Amino acid sequence: QVQLVESGGGLVQAGGSLRLSCVASGRFISIIVAGWYRQAPGKQRELVARITSGGSSIYADSVKGRFTISRDNAKNTVYLQMNSLKSEDTAVYYCNAAFQRTWYDQENAWGQGTQVTVSS
Repeated sequence: QVQLVESGGGLVQAGGSLRLSCVASGRFISIIVAGWYRQAPGKQRELVARITSGGSSIYADSVKGRFTISRDNAKNTVYLQMNSLKSEDTAVYYCNAAFQRTWYDQENAWGQGTQVTVSS
């Protein structure tokens, strides 16, 4: 079974920056695609950014130009650099990844979430 562990959340003032990390562990061949999602109180979970094994990425319109997703395949880690943070970025941020577990089997996993709070 694969696991994802996020870190890097916290309290920051508006305009500040944070970098989230998501480390994958367990038995797998590769991470096919990884993404960051967020869920604010009373709202549905939404996609923030996603990156493929080849490095292609997509972003939610609300974070384009401010957030950057990246990955270090050697460390099985995905990052989310968040700059120019706004109060509306306040949410629990979750890491999600699809893994190639064996040559014929794939698995999807979620992390436990990390709280990001932006004070205005």
